[in-house]
Amino acid sequence: MDGQPIYQFIHDSLPGQARLNEPMKFHTTWRIGGPADVLVEPVNMENLRLTLDLVRKHNLPLTVIGNGSNILVRDGGIRGVVLKIGARFSKVTAENNKITAGGGTKLVRLVNVALSKGIGGFEFLAGIPGTVGGAVVMNAGVNGAAICDVLEYALLIDLSGETIMRTSEELGFGYRMSNLQGASLIVLEACCLGVSGEKKDIQKRIEEILEKRKNTQPATSASAGSVFKNPPGSSAGFLIEQAGGKGLRIGDAIVSTVHSNFIVNLGKATAREVLDLIEKVKELVIQRFAIELTLEVKILGEDHVGGDIMWKGL
Repeated sequence: MDGQPIYQFIHDSLPGQARLNEPMKFHTTWRIGGPADVLVEPVNMENLRLTLDLVRKHNLPLTVIGNGSNILVRDGGIRGVVLKIGARFSKVTAENNKITAGGGTKLVRLVNVALSKGIGGFEFLAGIPGTVGGAVVMNAGVNGAAICDVLEYALLIDLSGETIMRTSEELGFGYRMSNLQGASLIVLEACCLGVSGEKKDIQKRIEEILEKRKNTQPATSASAGSVFKNPPGSSAGFLIEQAGGKGLRIGDAIVSTVHSNFIVNLGKATAREVLDLIEKVKELVIQRFAIELTLEVKILGEDHVGGDIMWKGL
């Protein structure tokens, strides 16, 4: 069994949880992306393990996503199985300044639970439109703070369905990276440790962070967050603006006039337009500063349906 028959089999085996030829634009914050052969959003561990078993037995390409906030899916879509760890994996518990959150938990919920329990240390995550799983894989953060600062351990699952616990130290965290990138491991849950705090003080810090984001980022526009990593000792947004990239537009993709390290989809932008804009911005910065910017967003999929796979991983 291969090709479309196996995808149909997956669809039929997981009623209501699998979609054939699913446009990825519905599953990314950029609202861009061609079709996945099959997208699966399992409702429980049993069906997650069933999906992984089929992927392993049939040697299918696998891409794992959360809220789709840090990815650009090419216009040809993604071959194989896209596994979305979503709302059914978003249980959150809190006790003694420890919060355990499922991989599909949105960061906004994690922040709100911490606030409700008087647990500080999670405020920096306010406004980041990702999930706990994605945050661990990418070591998400802002202004010098990152998920590695609060993470104690992550519970993972491999393609055989076995669960593995790894401590923060074992995850090889760096700037917007961990050793989970490219590994066949999926974040099931994360245990994080905060500090006791007054709710009013935590609330104030959250409000200040959200207000700053509102004033300095295109928070209400379709984007994927920061496109480039900040080079050592500098800011990608500053370099892009100084190089003349602010407001640069190709089709419906535009470098934000609010924050130059964001590319916004004005409505009908394609992945090709975004990729061309990325290259143009990189050229401007190289010409002006002799610095080559490195992507923070992950590029997934292929340019044309049925073409060679351009990227594969978790």
